[in-house]
Amino acid sequence: MPGDDSPDGTRHRKDEAGDLQTAAGDPKTGADEAANGAAGELRAPIGPRLPREPPDALVPLFLQRAAAWSWRLIVIGLLIYVAFRVASALRLVVLPCFAALLLTALLQPLTSRMRRAGMAPLAATWCTVLAAIVVLAGLGVLAVNRVSADYPRLQGEVKHTAHQVQASLAGPPFHLSSARLQQYYNDLVHFLSQHKSLIAGTVVTGGRIVLELLTGLVLMLFITFFLLKDGDRIWAWLIKGLPAEGRRRAKNAGPAAWSALVNYVRGTTVVAAIHAIAIGLTLYILDVPLLVPLVIVVFLAAYVPLVGILVAGALVILVTLGTKGWLAAVILLAVFVGENQIESHLLQPLVVGRIVRLHPLAIILVLAVGGIVAGIAGAIVAVPAAAALTYAWPHLRPGRQPPQSPPERSE
Repeated sequence: MPGDDSPDGTRHRKDEAGDLQTAAGDPKTGADEAANGAAGELRAPIGPRLPREPPDALVPLFLQRAAAWSWRLIVIGLLIYVAFRVASALRLVVLPCFAALLLTALLQPLTSRMRRAGMAPLAATWCTVLAAIVVLAGLGVLAVNRVSADYPRLQGEVKHTAHQVQASLAGPPFHLSSARLQQYYNDLVHFLSQHKSLIAGTVVTGGRIVLELLTGLVLMLFITFFLLKDGDRIWAWLIKGLPAEGRRRAKNAGPAAWSALVNYVRGTTVVAAIHAIAIGLTLYILDVPLLVPLVIVVFLAAYVPLVGILVAGALVILVTLGTKGWLAAVILLAVFVGENQIESHLLQPLVVGRIVRLHPLAIILVLAVGGIVAGIAGAIVAVPAAAALTYAWPHLRPGRQPPQSPPERSE
């Protein structure tokens, strides 16, 4: 046979022949080996032969997306919480900055007109700031003087109204005797005398608040001065470190947000002036004391949407009730209700509604968040901040066509 001379070749042929003989000639042995091979294949791990499904395939798709969003929202929530904590710790700096932004938005048109008239930027800024200081100081002095002058009259009229109420309560259907009312009064005086320390602590706290307000007022005026003078350069410096695309978006978003803020402050000032004039005329006709301080309170309260005018109205009606009786208070309440309807259906849609594209529910939620975070000051700046963000956000999103700018663009 060929290949017999090679021992290796002969051995290989014999092995091959033996294998063939075992597989074909011995059926039992071949069947055993086939069974053992099948069992070995069953005992072998499936992983290397069949593709294993990823672990995420067992989780529904909506649950995967919810989990992905959840941890991202948790991180964002922690960052916002830390930012609020830092802002709360630095409220003596943060709140004057927000107030300076609102005051700058109110005063910038005057500064722009002075510059267009040929006045130097520094001179225009000084004239604007000094005019604002004179107006604020004049209103403060006028309010203090009127309170000092009208307080004796207020005290006398409140006592007269209290005697009338006491006489009314003594008759039907209440039948409260004068002795019982006097006992209630004595109990109130005794309670106040027992809590002198609490009252003293309140006075000290009030003094500290006044000091903080004065400090914040001075800081606000300084920030307003530099924003009026170098506002464009400050914004350019803030966005200087951004990438080219981010800087382009910021350049478009900044003017849009600032225009919305200027128009919002201007429209709110018009609405506040209308409120003050209407309530002031009503108080003058009713001859209510503390006319000037109450009008100033109504004017400032109009800067807090939906809530401020309610609080100021309750205070004014309470003073009117204590000095002029229930009939004058009802007349003033009717004036407030009618003015509120005019504001809701005419003033707000025409003056502010075109600028603040927010649903009333969104305004309420924004006011609640601002009030919880920073009190009255937070409620004042919450809505204009939301309005500015509404106009800036489309410019910051890539691949989206931004909406049209506010109807009146600031100069």
